[in-house]
Amino acid sequence: MKPAVIIPVYNHGQQIEAVVRRAARLGLPMVVVDDGSTDGTAAILDHLAGSGALSGLTLLRHPENLGKGAALLSGFGAAVDQGCDWALSLDGDGQHDPADGPRLLEEVADGSRALVLGRREQMESMAHVPWTSRFGRSFSNFWVWAVGGPLVSDSQSGFRLYPLPEVLEFGVRSRRYQFEVEVLVRARQAGLEVREAPVQVVYQPRGERISHFRPWTDFLRNSRLFSRLFFCRLFALLARVVGR
Repeated sequence: MKPAVIIPVYNHGQQIEAVVRRAARLGLPMVVVDDGSTDGTAAILDHLAGSGALSGLTLLRHPENLGKGAALLSGFGAAVDQGCDWALSLDGDGQHDPADGPRLLEEVADGSRALVLGRREQMESMAHVPWTSRFGRSFSNFWVWAVGGPLVSDSQSGFRLYPLPEVLEFGVRSRRYQFEVEVLVRARQAGLEVREAPVQVVYQPRGERISHFRPWTDFLRNSRLFSRLFFCRLFALLARVVGR
């Protein structure tokens, strides 16, 4: 295995230095993708990359915000260029503990190629978890399965282990948060197994946590994605029936 850590970042200046430093303890190549941040994120990342204190850190920057999916794809490409065949992704907002990374890696220690989700534990009972996150996870879990994806318990987790270059060959069209949903469906269609491993999650109190999830906008985007995937699956089934 040759994994690299991928961290997509957008305006996470308050948390990103701590996240990067904790992730560096894994001792893996790391690619941080600044997706057009407009706060102090860029300066913090430039300092980390220029200090030389963190070996193996690659910093990429999008001149404008292109979306989380686009940032992940940029990171995947950089990982492949460095000879890596796995991407361990985690969010830059501090909700994931990089120390849980080995749990995901252990799921494929048998040499199998699978996409591994970090299943966030105790989200239903934790304080400070917004209702939109709880509802969104259940909503997404159901529709991922309904449109032909795997039946999983945390389809919205950003803590994942992606097999490269398989994922890059899926042709995922989504470039924002919806990338993480669509890639699960494409994995199932390609016959790639999806596994889950338990991970911790930290939700800061309201006012301290920075989230770019917009309930109504992202709900509509998710709905459009699920509609597209549903009709694609329906047409494929109809074509199969007619072809018999």
